[in-house]
Amino acid sequence: MAIKLTNTHVGTIYSQTRLLSYKTLFSWYSGLLKPKPIKPPHKHIIQIGDPRLRAVSQPVPYDDIYTEKIQSLVKHLAGIFKKYNCIGLSAPQVGVQLRIFIMGLNEKSLQEYSPKERKLKEITLIKPMVIINPEVKILDFKKLVFSESCGSIKGFCADVPRYYSLELKGFNEIGEHINMNATGFTARIIQHEMDHLDGKLYTDSMDRKTLSCTCWEVVNDRNGKVELPYGPV
Repeated sequence: MAIKLTNTHVGTIYSQTRLLSYKTLFSWYSGLLKPKPIKPPHKHIIQIGDPRLRAVSQPVPYDDIYTEKIQSLVKHLAGIFKKYNCIGLSAPQVGVQLRIFIMGLNEKSLQEYSPKERKLKEITLIKPMVIINPEVKILDFKKLVFSESCGSIKGFCADVPRYYSLELKGFNEIGEHINMNATGFTARIIQHEMDHLDGKLYTDSMDRKTLSCTCWEVVNDRNGKVELPYGPV
């Protein structure tokens, strides 16, 4: 049986065909413009919500410390650490689930704290150091509550309780054994980074009522036209 097409039928078919062609073309162009997924380690600090920040990191076999893979990762971490002016940075924060972190506090970072704050929090210079497979033993169970921020929770801070002193053991980037005691702010940094290696964030133990945007006043002064900064820890 022959089917007679009216002008209305022809117009509908033409419109649907044109719409299908547009969708196909748009999808094709979108595929061209969409950046390809980048494998870790990332060149940025990943943010809260990324499931990799909630995974427990795996230890590095001692013999692997000398391999190109681990040496390259340490070098990469050091570069990101410097780029964002961190005082602590863990491998999970660049998307790698290995028990490695870097810490350090230079003169420039030290000057960002007032003399009163430095004394109160016991903030001192920390020579940059890499810690692989860190282990912590708490020496003083007294907890101090101070504000913390995090490169993976961009633009926010909150009050967090931390133990006052601890012993840190591990290995550096050339496999040498590390054994040191830390108190005050240094102990806080270590505990913060250890949390990252265990899939935890400071939001898990913070005083929820103190969670604040670190630059809320600037946001208001500039009518919201502000890029939130990375936290130092």
